[in-house]
Amino acid sequence: MASHRKPRTRVRTTAPALGVTTAAIASVGLLAQSAGAAPAGPTAPKPSVEEVQKKVDDLYRQAGTATQKYNLAKEATDRQRKSVDGLLDSVAQSTERLNEARRKLGTYASAQYRSGSVTPTAALLLADSPQAYFDQNRLMDRMTERRRADVTDFQEQQEAVSEERAEATRSLESLTESQVSLKSSKQDVQRKLAEARDLLSRLTAQEKARLAKLEKEREAQARRKAEAKARAEAQAAEKAEAERERREEAQRDESGTGAGTGTAPGTGTSPGTAPGTGSGTGPSSDAYAAKAEKVLAFARAQIGKPYVWGAAGPSSYDCSGLTQGAWKAAGVTLPRTTWDQVNVGTRVATEDLKPGDLVFFYDDISHVGVYIGGGKMIHAPKPGAYVREESIYYMPVYGSVRPA
Repeated sequence: MASHRKPRTRVRTTAPALGVTTAAIASVGLLAQSAGAAPAGPTAPKPSVEEVQKKVDDLYRQAGTATQKYNLAKEATDRQRKSVDGLLDSVAQSTERLNEARRKLGTYASAQYRSGSVTPTAALLLADSPQAYFDQNRLMDRMTERRRADVTDFQEQQEAVSEERAEATRSLESLTESQVSLKSSKQDVQRKLAEARDLLSRLTAQEKARLAKLEKEREAQARRKAEAKARAEAQAAEKAEAERERREEAQRDESGTGAGTGTAPGTGTSPGTAPGTGSGTGPSSDAYAAKAEKVLAFARAQIGKPYVWGAAGPSSYDCSGLTQGAWKAAGVTLPRTTWDQVNVGTRVATEDLKPGDLVFFYDDISHVGVYIGGGKMIHAPKPGAYVREESIYYMPVYGSVRPA
């Protein structure tokens, strides 16, 4: 019977074919989208050498600003650490005195417990004589007054120790905040410098040569401006010298007339040459020149030492560390940061600069150098460089000050 059964027609399913077809269509679609999309890899064009130079300069400037923040935080941290140490020492000493007063009060309490309390009537009856009673009574009154004074002293010391501890706590909190700021500034400096190094490391040999050429052109332009200023300073000095000789000659002529109306040599004040102002001469000007000589001698002795951010000598410097050390050699104490140094002394115009003056750069006042004359300065430039002489026109000038 089974052999006569009509074989069942096998129906072929199309599901697998549909699945493969769908996947193929999807793949084709994706390939088509990929073909129309941008190529893989960075889409931004590679920066030019000029753009890299500008970016690196800006990063170094930002690192300089962060360095001044670091110096400011470090100065505050050092100052607050000394304050905290002093307060903690004072608290320890006050606590010892308080403990001594507490022990003294404890002896009073123990003595009173051992002797017990006796009524005045009983004391009178137990006394050897009325006079002895009165003497004992006066002694007890004096002891009571002394105890009362000791209690008052203890309470005052307790209050003083409490205030000192509160002040120490506040100083510790302030110290912690300064330490956080110090760490943040340090990380900011390191981040900016790492980014600058990364940009420079990506340059090809040809691009590095191009960058070096741009730097030389920039230095040459700054040098030409410095030379022009040097000529202007020389002309001004010659003019001032000629004017001085003319005045001296006029004074000699007046003295020789014998009319009695002239001014004796060396006793008058020449017009336009007030001591210590402009290009005139006088006691103040001479004193400043003497200090400036010491400043420049110190600065020149540091030439060739490396720039290290946050350093203030003697083996390395940042910009404000160098200027601080230079003026310290002349007996003048300057603050640590450029932001504070710019507010010391007297502001002077660029055309009136004298050797020893401080020249500040950039709108954020993040760099400083010591003017040496002829449009040049000595400064600690940036990481990777060394203390050197350079034109003040290499960077945009913010302003200048005469510290003393």
